[in-house]
Amino acid sequence: MKKTMKTVTPPAPATKKASAKKTAAPAVKKTVAKKPPTIITINANIGFGNTLYLRGDGPGLNWDKGVPLDCLSDDKWSLTIEHTTPFIFKVLLNDLVWCAGDDYTAAPGASLDITPDF
Repeated sequence: MKKTMKTVTPPAPATKKASAKKTAAPAVKKTVAKKPPTIITINANIGFGNTLYLRGDGPGLNWDKGVPLDCLSDDKWSLTIEHTTPFIFKVLLNDLVWCAGDDYTAAPGASLDITPDF
């Protein structure tokens, strides 16, 4: 009996077909540069037991009720506010007595050093 061998040829390598389906481009995130906060420092020795306040049209401020400042020392008070547009404000003693003079203006990222008159 005669043996026969069958030769098997391997299949051709697969080729990439052009896909008709388009893939969406990855989403691009816009990063907005965050402005540094505005630091308002008030220089005023107002006596033990008193507090300075700010009123205005800035973030967290209004003209009806003041926001207390942090007491740093016996004659230095401070408040840090994050905002993106300029705003106006006024300093008050014990949220009752308005400081003399015009309103103050704070620009984004500014460091203001104020000595108000009461």
